[in-house]
Amino acid sequence: MIDRFLDRVARIIELALALAFILAVLLNFSNVLGRYLFGLSLLGSDEVQIFIMVGMTFLGAAVVTRRNMHLRMDVLVRFLPKPLQLALRVIEQLLLITLAGFVLTQSYDYAQRMKMIGRTSDMAGVPMWIPHGTVALGFGLVLIVALWRLLGIVQRKPEPAAREVNL
Repeated sequence: MIDRFLDRVARIIELALALAFILAVLLNFSNVLGRYLFGLSLLGSDEVQIFIMVGMTFLGAAVVTRRNMHLRMDVLVRFLPKPLQLALRVIEQLLLITLAGFVLTQSYDYAQRMKMIGRTSDMAGVPMWIPHGTVALGFGLVLIVALWRLLGIVQRKPEPAAREVNL
């Protein structure tokens, strides 16, 4: 049940990021047309595009983690004995949990401060807690996935293979 829920969340994030990417492309296209054809520029569109890329990076990391598609150097690991492979998987998840927990706490604290002082972006007026909050949200989701995967490893469930994306 939890696996299906996490898969559903990953799919929702993936679709939202695809729509955000389309929005970024349309903003860029509109800005190019405006600049070169009419001598006008959409103020703040560059900022919005950067914020979309930040969201794509950190929320996308959660999707990649859920699908077990992150880059890893495991050529030599495959030749190790199974108990050592298991130990390395546990260490990998513990390191990921530590990193994700640290970044989550730091980015959450920073996003809270941005919200508290009411900081907005210079041109588009986007509340800065939103892009900083996507970092916290992304790493929070990575943390949840890593904890769930560690629990599966401890319970000796087979590690999920990297999943193909069906579009």
